Amino acid sequence: MNGWNAMSFEGKDTILGVVRREAGEFFELVDSDEVWEAPTGAGHWQVRDVVAHIADTTEAYFVAFDAARSHTEVPAAYGLPGMAERVDKQALALRDVPRTELVERLRGDFDKMMEIFDALGPEDWTGLNVPHFYMGPLPSFFFPAFQLMDYGVHSWDVRQGTGRAHGLTGEAADLLVPFMFVLWQYTTKVKEPCDLGIRITSGPNAGDTRVRVGPDGMSYEPGDPGDTVIEFDPGSFVLTAFGRSNSGTIRGERAVADRYLNLFFRI
Repeated sequence: MNGWNAMSFEGKDTILGVVRREAGEFFELVDSDEVWEAPTGAGHWQVRDVVAHIADTTEAYFVAFDAARSHTEVPAAYGLPGMAERVDKQALALRDVPRTELVERLRGDFDKMMEIFDALGPEDWTGLNVPHFYMGPLPSFFFPAFQLMDYGVHSWDVRQGTGRAHGLTGEAADLLVPFMFVLWQYTTKVKEPCDLGIRITSGPNAGDTRVRVGPDGMSYEPGDPGDTVIEFDPGSFVLTAFGRSNSGTIRGERAVADRYLNLFFRI
């Protein structure tokens, strides 16, 4: 199962393969004049704004990896609470760039990003700390996961804008499951005491996790989920953590589950 844990080097080939596939499907979705100004599931963003956001985000990763390799000092992390407002401004600033130019720019960014990922060795994967603009230093394995979020979740956003029924692919959702607990840790808004379990019902990262929120934030560990459990399939878990849907099956006290699900801010 280590091949499905992208936090270990054994999962490198798996996640990079899925990122390539999700990115290929994303480019097919967005690269036409017919959809360029279409709505999406990402708030007020149109398809062109999603493309601009991923380009802006990816180009920030280049700066981060350069700083990590050269041991260059960088400013303190911006923080996630202000992320939504800032990435919105960054994306909308590129709204008037022609489609062909912006898509070609993002394709080039993607190729360069994958070259960086391909070159990461076992020690780099977990031992090279890269300064994420919003979150601060993170092991390099987080960045392929961020690209999977960019191309996988934002492909969902583009499809959502069409009004047609759709979903997340199993491979993308399975790989992102462990990272959603980290996302919750970084986006805990209200540190109100809460103790419950999260159960992922299928896929290679299925299992029970005990989650606790207190004055110091959120912590989690595999194990006995306790009396109140929220069950998710992988896709529903990812979309819930990203604020795209209100999903999950509650076993136990609804009040506890509802309180937990409303402790987080959206990015």
